[in-house]
Amino acid sequence: MTRIAKNTICLWFDRDAEEAARFYARTFPDSSVGAVHRAPGDFPSGKEGDVLTVEFTVMGIPCLGLNGGPAFKHDEAFSFQVATEDQAETDRYWSAIVGNGGRESECGWCKDRWGISWQITPIALIEAYTSPDLSAAKRAFDAMMTMRKIDIAAIEAAVRG
Repeated sequence: MTRIAKNTICLWFDRDAEEAARFYARTFPDSSVGAVHRAPGDFPSGKEGDVLTVEFTVMGIPCLGLNGGPAFKHDEAFSFQVATEDQAETDRYWSAIVGNGGRESECGWCKDRWGISWQITPIALIEAYTSPDLSAAKRAFDAMMTMRKIDIAAIEAAVRG
């Protein structure tokens, strides 16, 4: 009997769920691809035997990729937020996503080639804009608002004033 997680994030893809899942598994720690399920019959956006769903994990979060066709698109209302330890880790994830057909956005956000939004967020940024020193928090926040990929050194300089 198949073990099914009580709560799983389901991500709708046109037809690339398996490719996306394998990219996430290569890119992020504690990520993997599990079962790949093929359609037992024809469906509106595919044929019998096509990949229908893919079970995968992204940084410990259970996900299901559904090849549902072109009817629905991803938008910024859903994103994965990845807390990074340092600039090297921030740069590595940013480059992996943007460099694999994705695109940059503002304030640490980017989209992968499938349209999934990612927030590559250094822990230093979170600590800076949640600081009890409200003027330092505002300086860090204002600095972040001018960035695409987060520059930790610039955030730390803003905090110092």
